Amino acid sequence: MIIANADNEYQSYKQRLESFSNNLDIGLLIDIIIKCRWWYILFFGIAGISVFLYLRYSERIYQSQSVIQIVNSEANQILQINPVNSEGSNKVSEAIEQIRSKTFLERIVDILNLQITYYNEGTFKNHELYKNSPYFVDVNIKQDNIYEKKIYVKFNDDFKSGYILIEFAEGSLEKIPFTINNWMKHSLLDFIIRFNEKRDFKSIQQDLEKNLNTFFVVHSKDAMATYLQKKLEVKPLNDLAQTISIAIKDVNPQKTTDIVNTIAEEYLNYDVERKSESSKNILNFINSQLSIVYEELKNSETKLNEFKKQKNIITPSEHSALNTSQSQIYSSVQEQLLQIELNERLLDEILNNIQNQKNIDLYQLISLANGTSYEESIRNITNNIQKLLLEKENLLYQVTPNSEQIKILNYQIENQKKILIETLYALKQKYRTQYRNLLERKNEVKTEVYPNSENEIELTRLTRIYSINEKYYTLLLEKKTEYSISKAGFVSQNIILEKAYSAQFVSPSKKSSITLGALSAFLLSFLLVFFKYVTNDVIYSLSNITKATNANVSILGIIPMHKKKLDVSQLVVDKNSKSIIAEAFRSLRSNMQFIDNSPGPKIVALTSTISGEGKTFVAVNLAGILEFAGKKVIILDLDMRKPKVDKAFGLSNEKGMSTLLSGIHSIDECIQQGPLPNLKIITAGPLPPNPSELVLSERTFSILEELKKKYDYIILDNPPIGLVSDATPILQKADIPIYVFRANYSKMNFVQIYDRLKNENKITKLSVVLNSVEIKKNTYGYNYGYGYGYGYGYMYGKQSNYYVD
Repeated sequence: MIIANADNEYQSYKQRLESFSNNLDIGLLIDIIIKCRWWYILFFGIAGISVFLYLRYSERIYQSQSVIQIVNSEANQILQINPVNSEGSNKVSEAIEQIRSKTFLERIVDILNLQITYYNEGTFKNHELYKNSPYFVDVNIKQDNIYEKKIYVKFNDDFKSGYILIEFAEGSLEKIPFTINNWMKHSLLDFIIRFNEKRDFKSIQQDLEKNLNTFFVVHSKDAMATYLQKKLEVKPLNDLAQTISIAIKDVNPQKTTDIVNTIAEEYLNYDVERKSESSKNILNFINSQLSIVYEELKNSETKLNEFKKQKNIITPSEHSALNTSQSQIYSSVQEQLLQIELNERLLDEILNNIQNQKNIDLYQLISLANGTSYEESIRNITNNIQKLLLEKENLLYQVTPNSEQIKILNYQIENQKKILIETLYALKQKYRTQYRNLLERKNEVKTEVYPNSENEIELTRLTRIYSINEKYYTLLLEKKTEYSISKAGFVSQNIILEKAYSAQFVSPSKKSSITLGALSAFLLSFLLVFFKYVTNDVIYSLSNITKATNANVSILGIIPMHKKKLDVSQLVVDKNSKSIIAEAFRSLRSNMQFIDNSPGPKIVALTSTISGEGKTFVAVNLAGILEFAGKKVIILDLDMRKPKVDKAFGLSNEKGMSTLLSGIHSIDECIQQGPLPNLKIITAGPLPPNPSELVLSERTFSILEELKKKYDYIILDNPPIGLVSDATPILQKADIPIYVFRANYSKMNFVQIYDRLKNENKITKLSVVLNSVEIKKNTYGYNYGYGYGYGYGYMYGKQSNYYVD
């Protein structure tokens, strides 16, 4: 017979899980909690050791913090110059992104020389030295595989020379000698080692003698900037006050303080450089043009003066007899021509600037167009380009230059650039047309004013060239003055409100670590108890049987756990007649009257689900307690496959039920005397080839009838019914059939076999005995009261010394 299949196991587990909250078994829970106590000690021990090791060997983390206030105040606001980078931008957000950008952090890496880190090598962890290193190194890396490698520094006894060891991933070492304060050349790197000037030589010598394994690591600038990005925390503190907090965590307290303060100070310089960069570019352009225009102005002036001296002529303004109105017209046309020539020249400069440079310098463009007649014509286009450039500049703090967003903006900027070029060419064409018309008008007026003067014509030409150069030069000087003032006005008004003076220790926190360790151990203990409770599928009390069965359970009684583990079932009720276990069997003897109280001899048949549940122990001691009552008792061992009765009494098993049923021996030949006067035993005998057929044969029942004539009680120790079905007919014939369960051993689904025997096989008198119950559970609650029979109760009192867990 198959006991537990997968479906039954699953259904049993599912039912227990569903009824967990509604049927909480306090007694079982307390029992599991007590039994798992060594696990708690183990969990808390492991947690304690883990916390100790974590606090002892984990890196100590420090944090430094600085606060900056972002203020907008520029001199060019007074001059009413509106730079593109101040229009409609969120200064606090810009400042945060700028500080977090790799471009800015690489400046910090350069200033503090963070590319090289120095360590003392420890057994379990390395200690960063930072500025307390006994030596410093300047290095030029020639091969990238040197980055992130440990480079050990070994000094000779004189501390004037030594060698470095470069440890590569494959385990090889490169040894390079060096002399202190001298550059050393090698194919991998060039380097110079010098002692720390802020420490005296004696302390350096002691340090190097004490810590033999010192090394340094060279990081790439990009890797170090990325490291700072991960460690750096920049966030707004107060939106109204426009303050931001700059904090960083690292293993070296002095290093964190230096980094935070350097970031705060360098941001002020970076802010000024960024804001004044446009004015600087414009001034460079103006200065380059000034030298060129100055030479042209000087040459044109020299030519004009030489021409006047050679020809000994006077200017048109010296002819008092000239027609005043014609002269005014001529002068007006001349002025217009000069203005158009100036505008064309500026247009050519702008076009050259746009076409020859990859990126448009809007500041140069706006400065050149300022005050010209076409300023309004290109204003909308320059504003569009200006907004796109602003958007691109802000976006570059968040995405890479190759992202799709940047590509879209670049495409839009290029389109606006093409529109701008086309507009400028159209303006240039317009000026050429105006110039030709004015030139014709000038010649007409000139013929009237100077009909026969070739010298005057040449004089006019030279004068015009001089005037153009003079005006252009004057314009450049004005622009230079304007943007020089603007550049001087870019003084950062951002304020460092709080500097980092000392780093605070943040982790590992002893209190938090202990709390976490204790909580972890407690959680593991709780999960263990919960898991054992939910997955518990063994019978531990009578209430488990009554809840699991679908039949009306007849509870015959319980048998307490024996104080010692018995290798084989033994008769124990004769050792101490007043013991709890003897009282338990007396209770069984009394409750048997409620099963069958008819006069005459009785057949008591015992079985269980599997071997090891104690049916032989119950049979032997029940026989003993019946003998104490003056009854004649005989025990028959029908479990021929695994006989135990002979071992319980130390009897011979050469003949017994197998030989008796086979007709080899008679009843009298098979009966053996037990340890009590009125207790007889027939052992199982040698294992036959057909035990089932022998047990279920008619001779078995005829032998039982014969024994009834001599004995008051015939106790049958049947084979486990969960393994073989031999016991079913015997149980049906028995006057008192008993089904034995063992506490904390028998599975919950064993009850289903009991149900089947009672309901399907119609063994209505089948009663239950729960064996090996822990008496201590009696104190745990309502589920551990021990009731017997049909409403008859019996509760054990104090624990006997005979019985333990």
